[in-house]
Amino acid sequence: MMEEGAYGGGKAGAPFDPLAFVQRPQVILRAVTWFFSIIVFGCISSQGWTKDAKGKETCLYNGDSNACNYGVGISVIAFMASIGFIVGEYLFEQMSSVKTRKRYVMGDMGFSALWAFLYFIGFCYLTNQWSNADDPPGGYGVNNMQAAITFSFFAIFPWAAAAYLAFLRYKQGADQAFAPSYEADPTNMGGYNSYPDATDPDGGYSQPPFGGQPAQPQTGMENVADMGNMGYQSQA
Repeated sequence: MMEEGAYGGGKAGAPFDPLAFVQRPQVILRAVTWFFSIIVFGCISSQGWTKDAKGKETCLYNGDSNACNYGVGISVIAFMASIGFIVGEYLFEQMSSVKTRKRYVMGDMGFSALWAFLYFIGFCYLTNQWSNADDPPGGYGVNNMQAAITFSFFAIFPWAAAAYLAFLRYKQGADQAFAPSYEADPTNMGGYNSYPDATDPDGGYSQPPFGGQPAQPQTGMENVADMGNMGYQSQA
């Protein structure tokens, strides 16, 4: 199992594991958003326009060219962004700077949340215009227009999930930044050592190194000898 580094990534310089990479949730979500973006802009680009009696191209979404352009625009950007984020996930493990990882995670979180919102707006916009549009002659483009609306709705969820995973990464990195540099010693009765590397082999208070020894009680013979010496000194 890969040792975990800053912001939920592996340690910088670790060997690349292709199988673990493709199974990463962020990579799977980017592949899904990439696939959905192809469907949306492919459906609109291929059959989203028709020519009216004057030979002018008209969008099938109630003749609103902005609706067609909006669906194609956000999907083309989503297509390129999905590829960019997949490459970013590969490079994420190679980022040795914590600040660089933080900027990537914040960019991922902000962009993914924004595109989930834009796809929600697109779904409502296209649905409203399609409900007010007249049926195209011969049913031309009906399936494509409906598929673009459907997958615009589906695209909301993987983008929102990618934003949530990026938020969890950011939160994990913030927690690591403010984590203490030492841990509690379970053998220290719930306390902490004064220094992280300090140890107390005796487990308690020790005598000062130059402290004096306690006085020993004198025996009876030693008391008599002391009294004799004091008497001899007074006679002299």
